[in-house]
Order: sequence, then C-alpha cells, then structure tokens
Amino acid sequence: MTDPNRAPFPANTRDSIRWHDVREWGVEGQGWTDNERYYSRLPRHARSMLDVDIWNLGQHSAGMYTEFVSDATEIYATWKLLSTAIALPHMPATSVSGIDLYAQDVDGQWKWVAVGRPETSPDVELLLVSGLEPGKRRYRLYLPLYNGIEQLRIGVHRDAEFVPVSTLRPKPIVVYGTSIVQGCAASRAGMCHAAILGRWLDRPILNLGFSGRGKMEFALAELLGELDASVYVIDCLPNMEPELIAERAYPFIAYLRRTRPLVPMVLVEDRSYSNSWVVPKLGDRNRASRDVFRRISESWMATDGLVRYVPGDGLLGGDGEATVDGSHPTDLGFMRMAERLRPVLRALI
Repeated sequence: MTDPNRAPFPANTRDSIRWHDVREWGVEGQGWTDNERYYSRLPRHARSMLDVDIWNLGQHSAGMYTEFVSDATEIYATWKLLSTAIALPHMPATSVSGIDLYAQDVDGQWKWVAVGRPETSPDVELLLVSGLEPGKRRYRLYLPLYNGIEQLRIGVHRDAEFVPVSTLRPKPIVVYGTSIVQGCAASRAGMCHAAILGRWLDRPILNLGFSGRGKMEFALAELLGELDASVYVIDCLPNMEPELIAERAYPFIAYLRRTRPLVPMVLVEDRSYSNSWVVPKLGDRNRASRDVFRRISESWMATDGLVRYVPGDGLLGGDGEATVDGSHPTDLGFMRMAERLRPVLRALI
C-alpha cells in the first residue's frame, strides 16, 4: 500500500501546484514579534539574557501552527529544516522534524488528517494527503517540535481555493517547562499535550518547553512577564532537584505575581516515574521534589486566589503504560496530561 507521507511529486503535477508561503499570513504560537528568525519562539533581546542552550532550543518551532481554508483534494508541502538531525533515539522524525495536519469536521471538531514525515534534510517536499473528500474546510498545520524551520510553503492545485486564516485570537495560555512540555516523545506535533489543549479549549497556547532545561531560570520569569497571557502554566519539576526548587521557585513565582498579578497561574507537580513502583529511588525523587514545591505553592495559594496546584500522582495515569522511557510521555501519556489539565484551565479562562 502506498504511504501518502512518502509520495513523490508526480512530474506532471508540479506545474499545476500553486504555492503559498506561510510568512504571507503567519503562525500562531509565538509570543513576540521581534525575533531574529521568523520561526523562533524567543525574541531577539532574549539572546543576551539566556545561555546558549536555551537560546538554541528556542529556535525550535514547538507549538507553532498555521491555519488556512481550502477545498483542495490534494495538499502538498515543502519546508526547510534548521538541523539535519531529523529524529531522536526515542522520538520519530514525524514529531522531531515533521509537520502535522488537522482539519475541522462539519461540527467544528478538530480531527487528524495527515502527517509529513521527512526522510531528507534540510529540504523536504511531500504530498501530504490526496483523495480528500470534496468540500471546503479549515485546516491547522503544526510545525516540528524538536527542529527549527527556515521556510514553509503549502501547495494546492491551481484551481483549488486557498484562503489563509490570520485572525485576532484570545490571549494565549503560556506553558513553560521541560522536554515534556516541548513534546518529547509525542509521535506527532499535534499530540503534545499543549497542542491537544489548544484544540480542546480553542485557545492559542505558547509552548515554552526547553529540553533538558526549564529549571525556573529567573530570565525566563522576566520573559514570561513580558507576555500578555490568559494563564501561566509552570511545569518545571522533572528537571529540578529539591535544593534547586527551594532556591528558585519562590522568586520565580513572586516575580510573575508582582508583574502580572491578574493572570492566573497553574503550578504543576512532576509526573510520577512509571517504574518508580519497583525502583524506589525514583519514587523518593518525586516525593522530595513535590514536598518542597508544595510548601512553596501553598504559601502562595493561602493569599492569592488565582494560583492553582496540580498534583503529579496520576498525571500519566496509574498503569505505567504511558511513557517511552519511564519519564517522557507517549501519545497516551500526553492525552492523559491534557485530560487532567483541561478542567483546571477551562475554569480559569
């Protein structure tokens, strides 16, 4: 059976495709406009505030998406990757460097359509999907989670309608954290819990997850404070030892409460390691981090009615089947995280 994600461009088709550069109308999932690169998650002035690792991770396009309306029966895409590393040992090319296409059905519900799986780098060109049911619908195309892009174009046949969607959206939910927030190890960009919540809540979500980092660096508090957010979600414990939490959590939270006192904040505990039931030190690690974070969080909740706390137990379910390595969620894990966070966020927005 032919894999539509690997279909070549037929020679007799190329001349009939009309290309649309996404820069012409833009993407959601960006908090700043003064970026050095168009598809960057961080503003130009952040370079002098952050170490090189965080800055480089900020060039990944995690959380970004673009929308358009079309009646095309075939959709093509070309994109240029920033890095030649198109996959990771525990994360496929579909999510590291691929693009992920959704569309709204007749009831307005977002449903998956196709994924673009790169096999070359830096230049990728694919027929994303063919044989689409005739009719005009709204599409959402998610960008790569663990790679950056330099260019993205969407192609349809010249006789097909194509209308970019670029509208004023509600204030975004800003999610800051670790590799889990960034989307490791989702199978597709649209399966990160931040992306799932964006579809469920019909709200833009800024993904500020940084793999191996997300340690409540004070510079990130300053950057988050620049954003006109509807809610802040802080999910940093997976990368923080108790001593670091004790040092950084209070000043991080204090800065945001002082800078944006009317913006609700959701403080998320770390997920339980899936094998902590049989590796005691992992369970001890969870408990020690949570004890410190909970005490600090409770001191805020006692006086600030806009601060919420989400316990880590059960965040990925209780069966141990929701991670790829005991730590990073699979699609099942991300779905469960989204289900836990949805009622908390819905009540705040």
